[in-house]
Amino acid sequence: MTVAPPPRNIKTNAIGLEKAQYKGADSTLCAGCGHDAISAQIINACYELNIQPTQVIKLSGIGCSSKTPAYWLNRAHGFNTVHGRMPSVATGATLANRKLIAIGASGDGDTGSIGLGQFKHMVRRNVPIVYIIEDNGVYGLTKGQFSATADQGQKLKYAGLNELPPLDLCMEAIIAGCGYVARSFSGDPKQVSALMKGAFAHTGTAVIDIISPCVTFNNHDDSTKSYAWGKDHREILQDVIYVMPQEQIGVDYQEGETIPVTMHDGSRIVLKKLDRGHDPRDKYAALAKLEEAHENQQFITGLIYVNEERPTLADVLHLPQEPLTHIGEDRLRPSRDALTKVMADLG
Repeated sequence: MTVAPPPRNIKTNAIGLEKAQYKGADSTLCAGCGHDAISAQIINACYELNIQPTQVIKLSGIGCSSKTPAYWLNRAHGFNTVHGRMPSVATGATLANRKLIAIGASGDGDTGSIGLGQFKHMVRRNVPIVYIIEDNGVYGLTKGQFSATADQGQKLKYAGLNELPPLDLCMEAIIAGCGYVARSFSGDPKQVSALMKGAFAHTGTAVIDIISPCVTFNNHDDSTKSYAWGKDHREILQDVIYVMPQEQIGVDYQEGETIPVTMHDGSRIVLKKLDRGHDPRDKYAALAKLEEAHENQQFITGLIYVNEERPTLADVLHLPQEPLTHIGEDRLRPSRDALTKVMADLG
C-alpha cells in the first residue's frame, strides 16, 4: 500500500505564491558580489508585497548589473537593451501597458556614462519605474576600468590613476526632478529591502543608488565602493520602515520624531528622524546633504528625497488606464475623415 507524503508546509504570500517562485537562474557573478545581495532583496520585496511576477517587466542595459535580472522573477517579462538605452525602452513599455510594474537594473557605467542622457530624460518625464543602480565604481565586465562614479585620485592595478571627479547619481536624479531618491549599501539588507518597498509604492520614477562592492576589481580599503570603507564611513539618515497598506505592522520605535510620507496608493514610508534632522521632503536640504557628504568623503544612506506631487508621463499624455496593447485597431487607428480634418487644420 502506497502512503501519500504529507503536504509540504511551505509559506506562501497573500496571492498564494511561494518565495521560490520569485527566484531566477543561479548567479554567474563572482562569489561575494554585492549585486547578488541586491537580487536577494528584490526577490524579498516582490514576495512580501504580493507582486504578481507576470505583471512585471525587467529591463536592463549592459554590464554586470544588467545580468542580474536573470537571477530574479523568472516568470516576468524581460528586455535586455544595448548599453545605456534601457530608459527609452522602459518609456515605451510603460506607455504601451500602464499595468506593468517596471524594474530597471542598471549600473554606474550603464547609467552614469553612456546612458546618462537617457537616464536624465527618463527622470525628467517621470516614467513609472523602480530604477536600481548597482554602483561599484568600475566596469567589472570589461576588466575594471573606472566608471563615472569612481573616486578621484583612486588607483587601480590595471586602470592606473583616476584624475576625474565622480558623478553623484542621486544628485543628478534630484536635479532632473525625480520624486523618490534613495541610496543604500548592498551589505545592509534591512535598509535595502525597506527602500525597495517604498520605491514600489511610489508612483513615478524611483531611483535607488546602491553601493555594491566589486570583489574582483574594486574592493580595496581606500575605495568608497568597498565593503570595509562602506561599513566605516556611511552615514545613515534615518531608520526606514515600510508599512504595508493592508494592515499595520507593529514596530519598536526608538526615541525621536517620525515623519509619515503617504504614497498615492495609501502605502506609507515611516521615517525616524535622527539628530541630523534630515527632512526628505526638502529638495534643497537633500542636495545640501549630498554635497556635504561629498566634501567629507562620506556617503549617506536612506531616503534622501521624496516628492509625491508630479504626474507621470502617462498622465501628462492623458493616456487611458486601459493598456494601449489591449485596445483594438478599430479604436486606435484614426478614420480617414479624422485624418482629413487634422490635415485641414494644419493647413
